[in-house]
Amino acid sequence: MTASRHVRSLITTPPSYEGSLGSVRGADAGNFPILKGMSMRRLVLAPGAIREPHWHANADELACCLSGDLLVSVLDTGDVFGAFTISAGEMFHITVGSLHTIENVGDVDAELIIVFSHERPEEFSLHGAFGAMTDAVLGNTFTLPSSDFAALKRDTSSALLVHRTGPARVPANAAFPDPHKFGIASETPPIDHPYGTARVARSQFWPALKNLAMYSILIPENGMREPHWHPNTAEMGYVHKGRARMSILDPDGSVDTYELQAGDAYFIPRSYPHQIEVIGDEEIHFLVFFDQPMPADIGYRTSTSSISREVLAATFGVTTGSLPSLPSTVDDPLIVERVNPLDRPS
Repeated sequence: MTASRHVRSLITTPPSYEGSLGSVRGADAGNFPILKGMSMRRLVLAPGAIREPHWHANADELACCLSGDLLVSVLDTGDVFGAFTISAGEMFHITVGSLHTIENVGDVDAELIIVFSHERPEEFSLHGAFGAMTDAVLGNTFTLPSSDFAALKRDTSSALLVHRTGPARVPANAAFPDPHKFGIASETPPIDHPYGTARVARSQFWPALKNLAMYSILIPENGMREPHWHPNTAEMGYVHKGRARMSILDPDGSVDTYELQAGDAYFIPRSYPHQIEVIGDEEIHFLVFFDQPMPADIGYRTSTSSISREVLAATFGVTTGSLPSLPSTVDDPLIVERVNPLDRPS
């Protein structure tokens, strides 16, 4: 199967940083031209490594931890300070312009999948911001002699990852609830079937969200994400584990069918019909991000329920008696049972 313009690997993509401190790999409009309003990074931090203090000038940030233990420190607009710990199955949200730092405080590598609400996120580091100012300006800012800043290594670049010297300093209240933080893995799944579950991080349950949301979808081999589209909502997903097949319809009538494996990121523009199914024996786990805090679905089952059989018959060029006995569906099921064997795309 040929490569798809809708897919990029966050395992093999050339890194922004790779070394003893971990790695940073991204999918943005520079290497994934189809993106609009969203981009993604896979961040791996080694023990003792720090994603240096920084902020994003044009994008909110939504992150999901897949492994490890992290300390996140945040300074929001309005002098609102926060520090909280994150582990596997937990998420955090950072608004545009807020200073934040991500630190591995555990003994093993930590992995984060991070999505931004812009296809070309702009970033400033605290290191670079200090490098833009003279010693005298900094001295005046902190009411100190300018000579106190002469020893600091300063320029306007960003190292991305830096190393902590000594043990981590974790505040006693870092395990407390924080509005930036959400435990999606501990959530009772709103959709829970023997053939698949979906946990949701959206503003209905997490009021801090503004421009992004995420579903954590787990589907065994007997389940399928029904064909659907998202009105006014783009989708950018990450395959955490398993192998899947996705089909997407473009406005020109072409159908792009492609296979996905662990480490792949995919993008679906707003309102494009698409579908996901398992193609191996292992269940699939997807992190599905949206560019709205309350994403909506229209599934194929509810779509046919909204139209009379006479209109459907005319649409498909058959008699009403030849139509399948389509079930009346009021609520989109999101995940359906696969009652037929896996077929081959035409």
